[in-house]
Amino acid sequence: MQQALRESRIPAEVIAAIDVNTIANEVYKHNFPNTQLWAKTIEGISLKEFDRLSFDMILMSPPCQPFTRIGLQGDASDLRTKSFLYILHILPRLQKLPQYILLENVKGFEVSSTRDLLVQTIEKCGFQYQEFLLSPTSLGIPNSRLRYFLIAKLQSSPFPFQVQGQILTEFPEVGSGNSQRCTVAVTGGEDGSAGHCREKKMEPKCHLADSTPCSGREAVLFKLETAAEMQRKQQQDSNLSVQMLKGFLEEDKGLSQYFLPPKSLLRYALLLDIVKPTCRRSTCFTKGYGSYIEGTGSVLQTAEEVQIEDVYESLETLPEEEKLRKLSTLKLRYFTPREIANLHGFPPEFGFPEQISMKQRYRLLGNSLNVLVVAKLITILLGSSGNDSE
Repeated sequence: MQQALRESRIPAEVIAAIDVNTIANEVYKHNFPNTQLWAKTIEGISLKEFDRLSFDMILMSPPCQPFTRIGLQGDASDLRTKSFLYILHILPRLQKLPQYILLENVKGFEVSSTRDLLVQTIEKCGFQYQEFLLSPTSLGIPNSRLRYFLIAKLQSSPFPFQVQGQILTEFPEVGSGNSQRCTVAVTGGEDGSAGHCREKKMEPKCHLADSTPCSGREAVLFKLETAAEMQRKQQQDSNLSVQMLKGFLEEDKGLSQYFLPPKSLLRYALLLDIVKPTCRRSTCFTKGYGSYIEGTGSVLQTAEEVQIEDVYESLETLPEEEKLRKLSTLKLRYFTPREIANLHGFPPEFGFPEQISMKQRYRLLGNSLNVLVVAKLITILLGSSGNDSE
């Protein structure tokens, strides 16, 4: 959230960041050493302490597990929702209401009773709001990461793009942001973990440099996939408004530790989502990436000259040794933490302390939001305040 605020170029001072995950806090302090960090639960902060902060904006990403579509969907009854419900309890009681609110969560939150309580609370407080379901592909980034967002402002007039009762699936066109300086409170996910995500095709709206797309023949697996799924991947790889993956990759040197081990190749060959550097898509990376294969994110084919159909032809009928030999010709590897951070919009200077393990880096990145998507929403939120002279 703080990185997104920085990327938005809105003049702001972050007066408090709040999260209880110790690993996430180590990374946060490494990148934002001058920000006041509270390693405590939200519900452990009193109304008096909130009033002393006197913040103008709150950026929050409550725990998503109660709302994930493949989880138990405990919603408000899930104990992990407790911190967010406390925020909703505190908000109307603040001496000074914040002017702006931005919330991020998983797809599924929009149909929860917790979302209904959120909307009821902010409406009673006098906020105008708009909801979104957005993926980084809307900004030309080759990664599917569909997320729910809500932006709200304390103002009587609605947003110029506000659509009552509808969730927008693309960014609205609004004027440039104002120069008002804000004080901001940033809250994390409380436990630093993430639910699995599922992608939805989003139509990108921005135009980027033209270049040769990854052809449909090269881009798809024909095992354990429906014709519709293969067609969807072909369409994504033909969309010139989305950048190629190669612009987000590290140099292919010294990356041998990221190659898939033989056991994983043999066991999960038919489940892998394989992409090349010239492809314009990748699936959502989750916290299990690097440790688990199925449904955790795409893998990269670094041997670009190899035709994937030739490798997978009659693969199931081959003896194990021959099967492994053919699969190895693809030179498949995991995306590195740095590459996933690039796809999430983190700048090159954002990094991890040396003591943070590879597994922990993947877990944190799997729980991350996309910085550029949130930065765009912050710009829209403040740019549509109706007072460009401030």
